[in-house]
Amino acid sequence: MKSFENVSIELAGNSYFDGAVTSRTVNFADGSKKTLGFMLPGEYEFGTAAAELMEITSGELEVKLPGSDTWISIKDGESFDVPANSKFQVKVSSITDYCCSYL
Repeated sequence: MKSFENVSIELAGNSYFDGAVTSRTVNFADGSKKTLGFMLPGEYEFGTAAAELMEITSGELEVKLPGSDTWISIKDGESFDVPANSKFQVKVSSITDYCCSYL
């Protein structure tokens, strides 16, 4: 999907790791939310309360999911799932755009 229709976007952005990761929240009419953002090259660890689907819309990264010691390469057009109440690590090699859906 290249665009969303009938949404509202929160003006206040989210900024993490001294601005190296940013996002904006998109609210849908059915009450669901997604965040759209980008990550600059670097290594980051995120924690999540809700299960997430992370879709990479451009760029590439490696992700180490909870309970794994293996890094998985993810590039534009690919995605990965993150379980609720967990932490995951990413190594971002180029500026990467993402869409995070809360499941």
